[in-house]
Amino acid sequence: MKEVVPISLAANGVRLEPLEPRHEPGLRAAACDGKLWQLRVTSVPEPDKVAAYIATALEMRPGRLAFAVIDAASEAVIGTTSYHDIVPALDRLEIGYTWYAQSRQRSHVNTTCKRLLLGHAFDTLGCAVVGFRTDNFNHASQRAIERLGAQRDGVLRHHALRRDGTVRDTVVYSIVRGEWPEVRAQLDYLLAKERPC
Repeated sequence: MKEVVPISLAANGVRLEPLEPRHEPGLRAAACDGKLWQLRVTSVPEPDKVAAYIATALEMRPGRLAFAVIDAASEAVIGTTSYHDIVPALDRLEIGYTWYAQSRQRSHVNTTCKRLLLGHAFDTLGCAVVGFRTDNFNHASQRAIERLGAQRDGVLRHHALRRDGTVRDTVVYSIVRGEWPEVRAQLDYLLAKERPC
């Protein structure tokens, strides 16, 4: 697997660019669109904690590469996503820490972001496997991951703390290199139906 370095990726009116402190105001506005930090099963920061959220993401390099998700037409920050748990010795990384402004959910944005990140991971970086994780009660996220074509690997019981102090089970998914051509074709098909004219 090639080294995972900061890069910008773009398609369908969406741009991913390396997350930086300058994205703080836009990311704060995205979190406020739907008061996403109030959702029990996500890790969206409260508005006054967005700067710390970005700082933590940057401190996690090289094990995590965080992106700001940008609407190319308006240049508005509409969310964030990351490569994380990057393990070059295994040709493996995961995609996560993903959230979007409520007004952009159930649109072409998530499918576009995943198509960009998966394409870069498999076709450019040479990954053997890309993983995903989500809270066992985050059913919307599980449906979205399954819609990508990822296979459910299992559940890590009593795995991680939620912000409210409860402990979650984590549902784990993956896509292996041999599955990528079919997953890519499905994502391209979905995007042809979803994306705006």
